[in-house]
Amino acid sequence: MKTAARAASASRKEHAGEERAIPYRWRVKLLQLLFIMAGLVIGYRLVDLQVLNRHFLQSEGDKRSVRHESIPAHRGVIFDRNGKILAVSAPVMTVWADPQDLIKAPEHWQKLAFALKVDESWLAKKVTSNAAKEFIYLKRQMTPEQSEKVEALKVPGVHILDEQRRYYPMGEVTSHLVGITGIDDKGQEGVELGYDHWLTGSEGTRRLLKDRRGRLAREAELVKSAQPGKELMLSIDSRLQYMAYRELKSAVEKAKATAGSLVMMDVQTGEILAMVNQPSYNPNNRTGLQPYRMRNRVMTDLVEPGSTLKPFTVAAAMETGMYDRYTRIKTGVGYMRVGQNAVKDVRGFGTIDVETVLKKSSNIGVTKMALDIGVDKVVDLLRRVGIGQSPGTGFPGERAGFLPYKDRWSDIEVATLSFGYGLTVTPLQLAQAYSVLGSGGLLRPASLIRRDVAPDGVRVMNEDVAHDVMEMLGKVMGKGGTGWRGAVKSYNVGGKTGTVKKVGGSGYLEDRYVGLFAGVAPVENPRIATVVIIDDPAGQDYYGGVIAGPVFSRVNGQALRMLGVRPSEEKVLTAERPGLKQTGVIKLKQDGT
Repeated sequence: MKTAARAASASRKEHAGEERAIPYRWRVKLLQLLFIMAGLVIGYRLVDLQVLNRHFLQSEGDKRSVRHESIPAHRGVIFDRNGKILAVSAPVMTVWADPQDLIKAPEHWQKLAFALKVDESWLAKKVTSNAAKEFIYLKRQMTPEQSEKVEALKVPGVHILDEQRRYYPMGEVTSHLVGITGIDDKGQEGVELGYDHWLTGSEGTRRLLKDRRGRLAREAELVKSAQPGKELMLSIDSRLQYMAYRELKSAVEKAKATAGSLVMMDVQTGEILAMVNQPSYNPNNRTGLQPYRMRNRVMTDLVEPGSTLKPFTVAAAMETGMYDRYTRIKTGVGYMRVGQNAVKDVRGFGTIDVETVLKKSSNIGVTKMALDIGVDKVVDLLRRVGIGQSPGTGFPGERAGFLPYKDRWSDIEVATLSFGYGLTVTPLQLAQAYSVLGSGGLLRPASLIRRDVAPDGVRVMNEDVAHDVMEMLGKVMGKGGTGWRGAVKSYNVGGKTGTVKKVGGSGYLEDRYVGLFAGVAPVENPRIATVVIIDDPAGQDYYGGVIAGPVFSRVNGQALRMLGVRPSEEKVLTAERPGLKQTGVIKLKQDGT
């Protein structure tokens, strides 16, 4: 019995031990399984980091050490026709910062502000208000010497960037033509804007390796070279440009005028040799710059041409074959009824030939011619010489003026059109039209870019008619003509005066005028077409012949000598006779020439 009891007890103990061993073995296996799974997870993560996402992680790391900086491209240089620099880019430095780094170094702000020449309070506000950003400008367009002082401070998060700044050697003399660029070296006005695509280069790129403090850890590596912009050679002659600027400025100041414009064109090529306006501005110092000073009036301002249009009415009449320079016209006592209106001359010229109509600037004479041939022929010729159409220079804001097209014209509308009212032109359009007369009836597109080969031109006027009108304009400058103040010593020149009332919101303004003078020089071998406009003179001398004529005389005299044009063999008499000046003023006052 005892033996059986011991056997049973041993059996129970063995069974209990087996029961205790079973959960222990499962725990071991569970732990082993967990270790295996953890190993698999770690292994997968290693593969993910080292293989699957290697390029992404490397890129993210490079962002914190490798940086790419742009290399500014030099903007193309602008030259005059003889190679004189009119606009060039100079190197400047820009200071920028990473606010996230700079905000951690306030102990440097005082010295940094001093080097930047700004208030420390401004700098502190700039940094703290942009703390979440990674890039802000602190100071742009500093000289290299100034930027070196900033760089020497070694302020965390502060960096230097190379940029360009445009410089204009002739300043306000060429400002309206050349224009300006903005702080980012992009064209904003003038040729700089019109030819921005040509002048702008292609930026380059370099790769920099920097440490966590932003310091250069390795020499820069060139990724892409910068390609400079193309050079641009303009048609203007800087000698003529400066001379024209000086003479126009003096005339505007003397007349106490609001503004003035002058443009000179090469009759043989269509190139613009000089283009100036008053008031002007200094493109190198734009502090307090007023927008109205930036307007290129030669290209954008519209004016009624007045009596400067009469040569084209005469040309239209002569092209019909109904008139020549010797055809006689009855102008009577200087008064002509046209419908319910009247056309007047300075005085009664009686019966005069076409040449004298121009010489005396007879409103009645050109009115009768226009009514006789029909307004369509006058309008057609004006359109052919470029009136009412854009000159096509590509200059920003260039205007086409206004040439009316009507199914029905009243007689007074025909009359006023014949002597330059009821239509508008820019100074450049008027100069281009006069160049047609000088070129023997050929229209050449106006150009701001130098031409190595003159274009053939398009025949828009009968050659003989153009030559006859030019000779008649020469008589206008001589004895008894209205344009004698525009005569040039040693040269035969042809021209026409004009005086028109300014137009306001409710019609023509009393005692507000624009004085004009347009012409070609010399008559026998035309080289230059010039238009001078003096806008809103304040004195009693507001007539075109008085205030614009002398400017025409001086600029053409100097220009012809500068260009090496030989003096005329037979010079038109221009000596002032006793009483001539007073008589001329009376004429101008009455007939608006």
